[in-house]
Amino acid sequence: MTPTADASPLAGFVENIEFALVVIDASRNISFVNKSAERMFGYDKAELVGETLDLIIPARLRGAHNAGIARVAAGTPSKLSGKTVEVSALRRDGSEFPIELSLSVWDGPNGVSMGGIIRDISERRQRDMRLYRLAHQDTLTGLPNRLQFDMQLEDALERGEATGLLLVDLDGFKKVNDTLGHATGDTLLQALAVRLPAALDANAIVARLGSDEFAVLLRGIDRPAAVAAAANSLLHSFEQPFEIGDHFLKLGVSIGGAVAPRDGGDSEELMASADLALYRARQQGGSYRIFEPGMRNAVAVRRALQDELLRAIRAREFVLHYQPQVCLESGRVMGAEALLRWNHPLRGLLAPADFLAVLETHSGALTVGNWILDEACRQSAAWRASGFAPITMAVNLFAVQVNAGNLAETVTSTLSRHGLLADALELEVTETIALDYEERTLEPFRKLGKAGVGLAFDDFGTGHAALSTIKRFPLTVLKVDRSFIRDMLRDPQDAAIVRAVLGMAGDMGLSVIAEGIETRAQEAALYAMGCRVGQGYLYSKALPAAEFEQMLKRAEHASETSITPL
Repeated sequence: MTPTADASPLAGFVENIEFALVVIDASRNISFVNKSAERMFGYDKAELVGETLDLIIPARLRGAHNAGIARVAAGTPSKLSGKTVEVSALRRDGSEFPIELSLSVWDGPNGVSMGGIIRDISERRQRDMRLYRLAHQDTLTGLPNRLQFDMQLEDALERGEATGLLLVDLDGFKKVNDTLGHATGDTLLQALAVRLPAALDANAIVARLGSDEFAVLLRGIDRPAAVAAAANSLLHSFEQPFEIGDHFLKLGVSIGGAVAPRDGGDSEELMASADLALYRARQQGGSYRIFEPGMRNAVAVRRALQDELLRAIRAREFVLHYQPQVCLESGRVMGAEALLRWNHPLRGLLAPADFLAVLETHSGALTVGNWILDEACRQSAAWRASGFAPITMAVNLFAVQVNAGNLAETVTSTLSRHGLLADALELEVTETIALDYEERTLEPFRKLGKAGVGLAFDDFGTGHAALSTIKRFPLTVLKVDRSFIRDMLRDPQDAAIVRAVLGMAGDMGLSVIAEGIETRAQEAALYAMGCRVGQGYLYSKALPAAEFEQMLKRAEHASETSITPL
């Protein structure tokens, strides 16, 4: 290579290639640079040639470079010759930048020479950093993402550090997205990314794991009490509403915590323990729980029940019992509520309290829900065919039936299959369903309402849905929860609530059914308030179909469709 010989056929190529070329002699003096090197380092050729290599090497790296050049000049083979390495270089303005260097060594007329082919890799480094951030950082909030959080957690555990873990789940975030839009929801998440770390010690690592799921890593924390204190601090940070534009948003939060190595020696086990605690916190609502060994036992019991429910569905062990809904004035049976029971082969007849919470989230919930609808309609048609006076059949819906997307079609086809008109059926919805305001949820109820199917809101007054639900849903019936009926004769507030519900329902053209009536005094008080339909043990517990039928027959023999307390 003879870079100074302008007559060389390679001179044009050497001068104009995109890579910088720099040649030095054994004394570290620069003997040649091309145009790309001039542009890269910000010097003219005259300013570079004759100067030492120190001109383009950061001061902190010069000692290592000079020692390596001295060894090569003394005849020691270079370990970098023929290889490509990444190092830092120095521009004229004093800024450092990353370069990729390929080094060659040869013997020339004036002794040992060394040449480097140099590429500026600043853009590549920036691109790599962007890709790293995309892989390890949540793009919306700037917090570490799940991958980065998992790496930090595993690093802490591999080092044997005592480590606290918190899983944070927002309550009500979906409603913000659905009612105010995703832009507001995104801004809320960004506000959370500021508020959550501010509520914790500086060494806490807050990450966003998913849509509205966050996690906190507390390195060096070995006491459950310290994890609980951090959880409590997060809980208090939600007491103030979030101001997002013109909206003041109040969110709830559920938090589950665990401590390593007590609650898990690896990341998977520790996360599972924190998740179990989070599940318990969700059940309580707006709280935090720290993992306890008994939680794992409870999960084992739940899983066993899930397996039993699957077997029960296949073995058709579920049955329906029916509780009458009675006219308070005449005693006439006006309707029947179909209530699920489980004919367990070992434990006998089980009430919903023993299994319903698990069944509602079970993979077979849709199958059971649709069976309840079909069986209740079949029984209603059978009673009508036997000559009994028509009564309304009330059926409770599972949330999964609504979310399946074909509720209106399923109900319509079921009624048609059993030869029933729409007004023979009344669907009961719980607060879980009613709080979902999405159009896809409301539309099937509107279709069914127009067709004549009744829609009742169960346990009205006990939760959060209240007035907004009545406005949005095409309701026809409000069912006053038994908790208000039970104490209304001795608690003026409960009596006032019942009276208010009756008055509001009357103004809105809705019927009311009072649940849980157990005494004639309660019945009389409700009638005086304007209530006309009731349900409860005063009239009958829920009965198997055959016994319910016998009750209807006894009423007919008494020359009117009425019943006496059982």
